[in-house]
Amino acid sequence: MPKVSLKGQQMPESPIRKLVPYAEIAKKKGHKVYHLNIGQPDIKTPEVALNAVKNADISVLEYSHSAGFESYRTKLSKYYREHGLPIDTADIIITTGGSEALLFAMGSTMDTDDEIIIPEPFYANYNGFSTASGVKVVPVISTIETGFALPPISDFEKLITPKTKAILICNPGNPTGYLYSKEEIMQLAELVKKHDLFLIADEVYREFTYDGDKHYSVMNIEGLEEHAIMIDSVSKRYSMCGARIGCIVSQNKAVMATAMKFAQARLSPPTFAQIASEAALETPQSYFDDVITEYKDRRDTLIAELNKIDGVTVASPKGAFYCIAKLPIKNADDFAQWLLESYDLNGETVMVAPAAGFYSTPNVGLDEVRIAYVLKKEDLIQSVRILKEALHTYNNK
Repeated sequence: MPKVSLKGQQMPESPIRKLVPYAEIAKKKGHKVYHLNIGQPDIKTPEVALNAVKNADISVLEYSHSAGFESYRTKLSKYYREHGLPIDTADIIITTGGSEALLFAMGSTMDTDDEIIIPEPFYANYNGFSTASGVKVVPVISTIETGFALPPISDFEKLITPKTKAILICNPGNPTGYLYSKEEIMQLAELVKKHDLFLIADEVYREFTYDGDKHYSVMNIEGLEEHAIMIDSVSKRYSMCGARIGCIVSQNKAVMATAMKFAQARLSPPTFAQIASEAALETPQSYFDDVITEYKDRRDTLIAELNKIDGVTVASPKGAFYCIAKLPIKNADDFAQWLLESYDLNGETVMVAPAAGFYSTPNVGLDEVRIAYVLKKEDLIQSVRILKEALHTYNNK
């Protein structure tokens, strides 16, 4: 019998999606499942984006340019400049989600067995993208005790080898919600210049910052033009996860010329989704103001409720809409499955994402879960109530 590839065997399961079959079974039992496991906002997509698709006058659904619509890239450049980022149209290639942008970035900068340093915990699919690209993830651990702040630069430097090609960060962070300060970004900038590395920044949550804190982009750093690669997406900004539109951005012309070859190989990003994404740029600032206010309220509600549970430790996020919670259990994978398979409180249960899948270091984060606060406040309060009762039952079974 033919065998699947070693690469395929090594591809990790998604800690976010692997429990879906158990959630489906729970729902078939008639249980209500509160989804704290996935960053799918319940915020409405801007009407201007949806109307653009509804009203599109298209007789032939053609390929777009491999780099994406020029009109979209031009407006996107204007959007970035209005937000203080010196990005030209030629610095942008539209991709099928931020996921493809990350694959293009890895494919354009790294060869098989090259190394990429990533502070962990990190977005779980970085493990998958690295495996698919034949790249080795070298983790540098951040901890819940520091709120998942950037580890000391010396921790990064001692991991650099001749195989190291890049450092990858997510800012604000998924799954931690940590927002890197300007000082932390500048430290990384000096390090990659010193060792001639790329600094890849996944900035898809840049709009989601709280408490007056500001996002500082790698594209803002003078002298980093040849090193900086930014990953972006419309998924979270406009609550358009299903559009699957992102982009890779860099002022390094060799990187972008290489990324274009990958873009040409997959032909083009989807047309209707680009129409929606281009129209979304007309979304008024009031939309974002309301969204940020709502997420801040949700964050404050969730953290306050989690802090009421004995034995739970949680780092308060500064951005995005996730947090990592350390629970008084030994195995979050087992607990998360048990919640769906064997537990309910008056016909309701919760679905969380075990955090071990957000690390590449074995046996780290086993007692942690990622929680996405993408539900309304009443649902978050009820979810934590269920979680509290579930922990008591689980630890006494």
